[in-house]
Parts: sequence; C-alpha cells; structure tokens
Amino acid sequence: MVELVREAQTKLPLEVEEALRKAYDSEENEIARLQLKNILENIKLARELSLPICQDTGIPYFFVELGKNKTKKEIEEAIIEGVKLATGEIPLRPNVVSPLTRENSGNNVGYRMPIINWKLSDKSYTEIVYFPKGAGSENMSRLKMLRPNESIEDFVLETVKKAQGNPCPPIIVGIGIGGSFDFSAKLAKEALIRDFSEHNGDENIAKLEERLLKKINSLGIGPMGVGGKTTCLKVSIEVASCHTASLPVAVNLQCWAHRIAKIKV
Repeated sequence: MVELVREAQTKLPLEVEEALRKAYDSEENEIARLQLKNILENIKLARELSLPICQDTGIPYFFVELGKNKTKKEIEEAIIEGVKLATGEIPLRPNVVSPLTRENSGNNVGYRMPIINWKLSDKSYTEIVYFPKGAGSENMSRLKMLRPNESIEDFVLETVKKAQGNPCPPIIVGIGIGGSFDFSAKLAKEALIRDFSEHNGDENIAKLEERLLKKINSLGIGPMGVGGKTTCLKVSIEVASCHTASLPVAVNLQCWAHRIAKIKV
C-alpha cells in the first residue's frame, strides 16, 4: 500500500503530463508559458527524486472494487496501516484534522478517514484506486440543487470563474449531474478518477464535456490564474437519474497535479 501511495504522490500520469506539455507548446502568453515550464520541471524532479509533486499531499481518498478474494476488513486495515506508514516514509504532510478542534492526527488517519468508497465485484481480484485530493482545488468545488429549467453549463462556468487561480489551473473538472444532493458529489468525484483519455460513453454527454472544455478555456484564466489559453485540461461528467422536481449538480475541481494510482491485489 505504501508503494501505491508513493506512485501517486511522486509520478504524475503520463497522459496528464503530455496534456500539460501540449499546453506549454501552444501557449503564447510568456508568463503563462513560464508557469507551465515550472510545472513540467516540478513533475520531472518529483519523478527523479521520488518526492511528492506538491507540498499539499491531500487527504487519503480510496476507491475499492472488492472482489471475491478479499474481505472488507482486510482491505480497510491494509489501507489504514499503509497511509500511516506512507506518511512517515515518503514523507507526506500530515493534513488530517478534527473538523471542530482542528487537532492534527499526525499520520493522515482519523475518524472516518481515509475515505473509502466500496463497490462489490464478482472478480477474482480486488482493485484499489488511491486518489489524494488537496485543499486548493477541493475548496473551490461547489454543489447546487438547480431547478430543472436552470442551466448546468452556466453553473459550471460560474464555478470556474469564481475559482480563478485558486485551484491551481490548468484544472480538470469532474461534474456529477442528477441522483441526489449527496450522490451528485460522489458522481463528480468518480468522474475525476476516470481514465484521462476517456470520454463519457453517452454521445450527448461526451459532446457536453467537449463544449464545456472549450467554454472554460475561453475564459482566459490560464495557468495558475495569470491568463493564457489553457485553463482546463479535461472535463469529465457522470450522471444518474433524479427526481422530476430537482437537478442536483456537483462540480469537483482538480488541480494540475492530478495524482492517481491503482493496483490489483
């Protein structure tokens, strides 16, 4: 489990790095180019030195597809122990605190933390996805119970506009549409862990992803909010049916440091 954490924290997925490189190559704003150059150098050094890509190593977020070969207790215990060890060995910044007293646990483990999302599977193996999420982008994320006649696109664009450079763009935008108040947020998070090159399987939703990507980049916020062509690298949308009288929409922003790793056990 420690190596899973290390993989995510020190090695940005190659597809994300390539998207950042393309943004650098196409950028005409010199200040924006400098930001992207520094980001790419940061990625290179983190990989070479096996050090965290960002000082905010996030909170530990896991998605587990539990197969027939393991029990929930086994995996949960392994995750908790792995996070504790990784915090000291890699090392990771201790980020987990009590929401009320603000007391820090010192090891990134706490009450109901790590966050673990479970799915049951008939497979002969268990798949674990580790997705650390920093505060800069998480704090800029929003959820709203829209009326059915309100515009999803307007809410997404409003969210990105309000965020400006705070979530450390170029960002990735995960959007959850439908379900319920709580489930739309879960869908938005699941949208972020989708393979970077993958679009939604529904043609109309895939077109909405592309349309929003173009509109977000037309805002001109740019890398780290200094202006430029690339504000967003990707938009991913997940949906669920919802109540006839409501339209829940969650927008989960992710910074350029899209750290994610998975293993099968």
